[in-house]
Amino acid sequence: MKDFYCHHKRYRLICAVSTVLILILLSIIPLRLAIAYSQAPHPQAILTLGGGVERETFTAQFAQAHPTLDIWVSSGIPSNKARPIFRAAGINDERVHLDRRAVDTVTNFTSLVPDFKRRHIQHLYLITSDYHMPRATAIAILVLGSQGIAFTPVSVPSNIPTESSFRLLRDVGRAFLWVVTGHTGASLNPRLSLSPVQQLYHSNGDSNHTN
Repeated sequence: MKDFYCHHKRYRLICAVSTVLILILLSIIPLRLAIAYSQAPHPQAILTLGGGVERETFTAQFAQAHPTLDIWVSSGIPSNKARPIFRAAGINDERVHLDRRAVDTVTNFTSLVPDFKRRHIQHLYLITSDYHMPRATAIAILVLGSQGIAFTPVSVPSNIPTESSFRLLRDVGRAFLWVVTGHTGASLNPRLSLSPVQQLYHSNGDSNHTN
C-alpha cells in the first residue's frame, strides 16, 4: 500500500510539473511571436514546404513580386525539376535554397530553424497548399514561434479537402515534443505523414518527400 501511494504521489508530481511547463510554453510563444512581428513587420525570406510541383511553381511566381527575398524549399520536388521552374521565372539560383533534410511536415520546420536563426531571419512567408496550411500553421506556431520566428501564411489553391484533425493533432504533439526535448518523433511510420497528393506520387514511385 505504501508503494502505491509513493507511485501515486510521484505521478501527481510529474503531472503537475508537466502542466506548469505547458502553461509556461503557451505563454512564452505568443510573446516571442509578438516580439518577432514587432522587430520584423515584413517577411525577410520565403519558406515553401515540399509536396508537389504546384508549390514550386507558385513560389517562383510569388518570388517575382518579392525580388529581395531568398527562398527555401524544404524537401520539394527533385532539384533537376525545381531549378528550371525558378530559372524560367527569372529567379537566380543564388536566391533558391533547396533543402533535402526534412522527411515530413514537422521536420520541414525543425531542420531549417538553425539556418534561419543563423541568418537572423525573424519573419517568413510560409507557402504550402491550402489543404495542408492548417497543419503547417499549427506546427509553425510551436516550432517557429518558440524560436522567435514569425510567419505570414500564403496558400497555394487546390481542390483537395483539408486534412483530418488526427493528422493535425498528431503533428502538434510532435512539434511540442520537439520544443521540449529537441526530438521530433520522425522515426514513426513515414507513410502516416503522406499528403493525399504525395500518396498518389508514392504509389507511382515518384514521391520524394513524406509530408
